[in-house]
Amino acid sequence: MEQKGNSACGAACVALAGILWGILGLFVRALGDSGLTPFDVVGVRALVAAGVLLLFLLATDRRALLVRPRDLWCFLGTGLCSIVFFNYCYFTAVRMMSLASAAVLLYTAPAFVMLLSSALFGERLTRRRLAALLCTFLGCASVTGVFGAQQSLTPAGVLIGLGAGLGYALYTIFSRYAIARGYQAPTITFYTFLIAALCVCLADGTARLRAAAAVPEALALMLALGLVSTVAPFLLYTIGLRSLSGARASIIASIEPVTAALIGIALYGEQPGIGTLLGLLLVLLGIFFARKA
Repeated sequence: MEQKGNSACGAACVALAGILWGILGLFVRALGDSGLTPFDVVGVRALVAAGVLLLFLLATDRRALLVRPRDLWCFLGTGLCSIVFFNYCYFTAVRMMSLASAAVLLYTAPAFVMLLSSALFGERLTRRRLAALLCTFLGCASVTGVFGAQQSLTPAGVLIGLGAGLGYALYTIFSRYAIARGYQAPTITFYTFLIAALCVCLADGTARLRAAAAVPEALALMLALGLVSTVAPFLLYTIGLRSLSGARASIIASIEPVTAALIGIALYGEQPGIGTLLGLLLVLLGIFFARKA
């Protein structure tokens, strides 16, 4: 159930999280120039986030590091089933189809959140929420340009892309379970990225990360990526989930592609077409509907 008195603050936290996720592309492009692959970037995010949060919790509240063994499945869910699975599916999808198609399939996440939240937490599928979902999905599709391009999709590619959307949605679902068991945002975020970091390092090694970290500029970018576009937004989003339904939070977080598009326009000289501008308006309209849902 949503806590009405805190819902405005929760919505602001989730919106700010979406904005910080939206600037991720700045760091990804810069780190790519340093020789890191997209999967390396996942490792950077996870390692820096886990390390920073470990130091923070050791200094402020060591009890927050304690979790009950019977609750470990919640953090395996956020770390392995969400972060690692979602990134693996998404990076696979972008190799099988256009970036636009992969992005649109990724943004099926709010639909998965809405359906799973209805089944697992009893959240109502109201008309306003469905309208918000439709607006944000169409807006994301329009922003990515999928309507104006020739798309070549295969059944396998679609399934992998939908897997990315499902994995993205599962962070919301498993976080809700962890919150219900009394865990705070720093604890949830720390164990999420600790598990993700272990999985990525075991799967892909750390040779390229160590080489890049030896360059001061690249190291600064890694730390900024971990703090600005990982620790801060995941903490804010998880805090927002304490007072918002999963469906509302997921839709409000769709401010992410709007932010990314505006950064592309402002910093990289990308020229927005009518479809992009219409998409931005649709996403904002969907967020407005979600705010009242």
